[in-house]
Amino acid sequence: MDPIADLEFFKRLVAHGSLSSLARDLGVTPPAVSARLAQLEKRLGVRLLNRTTRRLAMTQEGEMYLGTGSKLLEEVQELERMVSSSRDIPRGLLKVNATFGFGRRHIVPALSEFTLQYPEVEVQLDLTDRPLNLAESAFDVGIRFGELPDSRLVARKIASNRRFVCASSQYIETHGAPQVPDDLRNHRCIVLRENDTAYGTWHFSKGKRHQLVKVHGSMSSNDGEATLQWALKGHGVLVRSEWDVWQYIDDGSLKRLLPDWNLPPADIYAVYPERLNLSAKVRVFVEFLDGLTAPLRIPRP
Repeated sequence: MDPIADLEFFKRLVAHGSLSSLARDLGVTPPAVSARLAQLEKRLGVRLLNRTTRRLAMTQEGEMYLGTGSKLLEEVQELERMVSSSRDIPRGLLKVNATFGFGRRHIVPALSEFTLQYPEVEVQLDLTDRPLNLAESAFDVGIRFGELPDSRLVARKIASNRRFVCASSQYIETHGAPQVPDDLRNHRCIVLRENDTAYGTWHFSKGKRHQLVKVHGSMSSNDGEATLQWALKGHGVLVRSEWDVWQYIDDGSLKRLLPDWNLPPADIYAVYPERLNLSAKVRVFVEFLDGLTAPLRIPRP
């Protein structure tokens, strides 16, 4: 009896969708695959698949077995990789991509500390205004925010990151503070233009309530640091990430507005092209970033 091998067999069978397809892949006969499945179901004492001449359909027990089993397989594979590479020494060129603002403030000092711990690693950091394709540009690790559209990338969350609506005291004294999101239509808003997507539409939620507000203002930029500086000078209302504005909210330079309403979060991830067979330099750097909440200086209220 080999539960791990049984899990791998069942996962592959479901992925292939038929006994004959898996049999061709394994180089055996369909009856051999059918017998293996029957042995597995007999051992577990439940039916995992309903079989017809054309397709396989998982039972409720089969869905449970595959769902939980897939996670266990990943953990076993990750454990074996960690054990087999435990004596590897991180060395060689490590190529990292990050955005300008976050990269300068947090990834630059993080890499400085990392290379002190692992002097055999040579670092190449490329800061860009938008994320690069890791595979095409031959980067080992990228720093990304929010939802990750590329499912081929493996992502490891390194920090939570809320987004705040804020303005300076100077602006609030002159123009007042919005009480509900819709009030923003009558305020001067500073708009960040990025990633070639529609801009100036802010998405709010409060419990089950959702509201989209199209904001307007006389100042906009594709650079987050520029919009932040304008907000600090009292030019309008701004949406920025927690990591970028918390220090100014903490010292009173900016005031958080509409605190009862939430904006879509932009959690911070380290992404890389594959999970298995990672080089030691990539594996250790990703693990290093995973413990960086304090060194990243992202305060918690």
